[in-house]
Amino acid sequence: ETTTKKHFPGGRQVIREAFKKKGIPEDSLNITLSSLSDSSLKQYNYALKKWWNFCMENNHPFFDAEMPTILEFLTSEYNKGASYGTLNSIRSAISLIIGPEVGQSDLIRRFFKGLSKLRPSQPKYESTWDPKIVLDYFKELPNKELSLDILSKKLITLLALVTGQRMQTLVNINIKNIVTRNDLIEIKIPSRIKTSKPGKNQPVLILPFFKDNPNICPAQTLQLYLNLTKEIRNNFQSLFISFKKPFKEVTTQTLSRWVKDTLQECGIDTDIFSAHSTRHASTSSAKKNGVNIDMIRKCAGWTKDSSTFANFYNRPIIQDPKAFAESILKC
Repeated sequence: ETTTKKHFPGGRQVIREAFKKKGIPEDSLNITLSSLSDSSLKQYNYALKKWWNFCMENNHPFFDAEMPTILEFLTSEYNKGASYGTLNSIRSAISLIIGPEVGQSDLIRRFFKGLSKLRPSQPKYESTWDPKIVLDYFKELPNKELSLDILSKKLITLLALVTGQRMQTLVNINIKNIVTRNDLIEIKIPSRIKTSKPGKNQPVLILPFFKDNPNICPAQTLQLYLNLTKEIRNNFQSLFISFKKPFKEVTTQTLSRWVKDTLQECGIDTDIFSAHSTRHASTSSAKKNGVNIDMIRKCAGWTKDSSTFANFYNRPIIQDPKAFAESILKC
């Protein structure tokens, strides 16, 4: 069927309709939709809106288009300058509503093989910044003398560096899951995150007590933050809460802004480097300092077979679980 000329109803709605067309019972739709994270839905919404407008303008069927039509659309986006990654995201979105035959099609596969030669996927950064820049800045900030806003920004930046984790993971830290041991603090993340899959272990963050310099010790900084926020957190269980009234749990976007503010204070060009660049900086530094690649993958949440680090994060044999964090702190 072809789309009538009306406004795009939204990614969630068209995905729901696609699932209904595939025979998923009404009672099962909400459960099935829950398989998609908010970030995935946001990404699919962008791609599906483009696909919707293309189908509407050209009188093509939205839910059951043929492969030549999909190729025509992908080519039109390519001609507008879309990157390999963007086109791959669009393909995934269309595959979700039409079916796996989109990704399995020889025509589509060959198109992307050609695309990889003409417009290969590129790392976001050609180089990255040295974590030592931030750590040197933190060494001059004694924790006990800091206001809550500065301490909050310092803690999230330290955690991002010494764990190599995404903001989406760090925003899910629950104070009930923080366990203090002799020489480290262990934090379990049971919440669903980007890399969550059935049968795959959830992240466990390791924060060593770095006695060489308490000002950059992530474990001591965390303990002080918990003490300072004890009286204002009410019943909030999330580790990070706002430092201005009304005190409440913060979002991933807020944490990213705090990290970006910190990088800016350190003189790092935030027009080039985002909060996510802490992941590049920490994993590259750990590699430079001799941390085993399997340990880096494990700490950063990549699978054993993932080539993500080698291809995108490793910019120009230790088994100790504290090795990743300690390699950053000793920069």
